[in-house]
Amino acid sequence: MSYISDLRKYVGHRPIIMPSACILIVNREYKLLLQKRSDNGFWGYPGGSLELGESFEECAIRETYEETGLKCRNLNMFTVESGSKMHYVYPNGDEVYITEIVFICNDFEGELIKNNEESTELRFFDLKELPENISPINKHVIEKFINHIKV
Repeated sequence: MSYISDLRKYVGHRPIIMPSACILIVNREYKLLLQKRSDNGFWGYPGGSLELGESFEECAIRETYEETGLKCRNLNMFTVESGSKMHYVYPNGDEVYITEIVFICNDFEGELIKNNEESTELRFFDLKELPENISPINKHVIEKFINHIKV
């Protein structure tokens, strides 16, 4: 059982602060990997919440591997996101304020394998041809990334 799932036994759907980590994975063609989430149908980048005793880097690497089958190395910290723009209510009613460390990685190996519980599709997108239905809590980070590299 995960830390957040265990915590939910006590707090129910009430808002919690959820520390998380994610990776913007960019391939050699400078395309960004996104996953289409099975719970809400939005596209977003791989990542998730920390487990007890886990570092942000360990979390980002673990979550990315679980969700995509890719093993990431040499993470570069990009940004820290928090506050009201990171408020989210999951389809089951669980409410969170995410505090997220975002990494960038272009050093990875493995074959893309989607986690059927979490995503319906994995795809690398050209930064000028991103899908329309990007998760609101991911969209501003992706826009910040695009502005950072000046596409």
